[in-house]
Amino acid sequence: MNFNSIKNICCIGAGYVGGPTMAVIAEKCPEIKITVVDVNEERIKAWNDNNLDNLPIYEPGLKEIVQKTRGKNLFFSTDIDKGIKEADMIFISVNTPTKTYGKGKGMAADLKFIELCARKIAEVSTESKIIVEKSTIPVRTAQTIKSILDNVGTGVKYHILSNPEFLAEGTAIDDLHNPDRVLIGGDHDSKEGQDALDTLTSIYEKWVPRERILQTNVWSSELSKLTANAFLAQRVSSINAMTALCEKTGADIEELARAVGTDTRIGNKFLKPSVGFGGSCFNKDILNLVYICKSLNLNEVASYWEQVLLINDYQKYRFADNIITTLYNTVTDKKIAFLGWAFKKNTNDTRESAAIYVADYLIEDKANIYVYDPKVEHPKMIRDLNELNTRDSSINESSLSPVDDPYLAVKDAHAVAILTEWDEFIEYDWEKIFSIMKKPAFVFDGRNILDSKKLTKIGFKVYQIGK
Repeated sequence: MNFNSIKNICCIGAGYVGGPTMAVIAEKCPEIKITVVDVNEERIKAWNDNNLDNLPIYEPGLKEIVQKTRGKNLFFSTDIDKGIKEADMIFISVNTPTKTYGKGKGMAADLKFIELCARKIAEVSTESKIIVEKSTIPVRTAQTIKSILDNVGTGVKYHILSNPEFLAEGTAIDDLHNPDRVLIGGDHDSKEGQDALDTLTSIYEKWVPRERILQTNVWSSELSKLTANAFLAQRVSSINAMTALCEKTGADIEELARAVGTDTRIGNKFLKPSVGFGGSCFNKDILNLVYICKSLNLNEVASYWEQVLLINDYQKYRFADNIITTLYNTVTDKKIAFLGWAFKKNTNDTRESAAIYVADYLIEDKANIYVYDPKVEHPKMIRDLNELNTRDSSINESSLSPVDDPYLAVKDAHAVAILTEWDEFIEYDWEKIFSIMKKPAFVFDGRNILDSKKLTKIGFKVYQIGK
């Protein structure tokens, strides 16, 4: 199989990875028809909405690409059978959440959606296809997919590739346009396997320099994704662990991070102190890595990576506890304003957001929380809280009040907590905010984005991470 034979690509999964990735491939390869399929009718309807502001995913630059390609060579559909049948290449980009039941509960990746995809592909395919794992999955999942395809199908030949995504939400389009590397794992040892590797490589070569496209074996590719996320999360937890020490000793975490980051062996990325990391990947992937290590009896390795998560949890609850302690050891019936609910700026993704856990902790102390986020829909905030299953949903709904206006959120509040680093928060009229808050007016900056000297001059009592 060669690149010239790829005329149709199908992507199963229209989420945070599948949607943007396929949009960029459609943009860069106008000669290839790309169909993104999903069982979620509402999501597909949103992708097809005439109002591009209603796309199910917010990423800077995404709607412009969708506007340019949708209806030309980019299509969104719920007809999964048709998408699979017509495709020469199929990307599997479905969710692989942490298991909430049975063996591996709370740690292992739940591969039921991956298996359903493999069975559906085997069921409807009539011609040879290249299958590309795009979902973040545990090492050796390709073998599972291959086993199902070989044993369930009708003798059709498949070539399995691993092509993990390394997108950072909020910069996903830039990451796709100009990736540090594109990793493709496959079977080097057979001519057909190498042809499949070269075929996918040729698609990326339309805009990515060849030296940035790395070909490996499948297992190395699958494990590289987990390792990359584990290393990045480790850096976040490392700097956050030092914030607690800085607060006790009088050191300044920003100065510490700058001093450490100028060491070329360490570098300055991912050394920004915060209330803790969130998102769909770090927590899930490290749990998965821990589970794999434990299942292979590598208990010391598992414990090492588990500590990254423990520090992250510690940071979130330390932040929440500081709010309670500072507000005279109680937030009962007090109004706390949250600025930000997304796990980071420039995305509407709230998965594992620190805001959810801080809110949960404060509601346990009977706080009334008002939340403003420029991109997160109000019902999503309530759902996020309810999914923790820590109390009756009616209590969450009466204790958490999402609002459309940041000044409404802070009016008569005892404290403001910055949970997401949205740029607009820096530009707010903080003198006005001070005038409409209860006194003393507290600001807990969980992202260290505000000018603490300016706020202190206005009259705020300011608490920042690691200072």
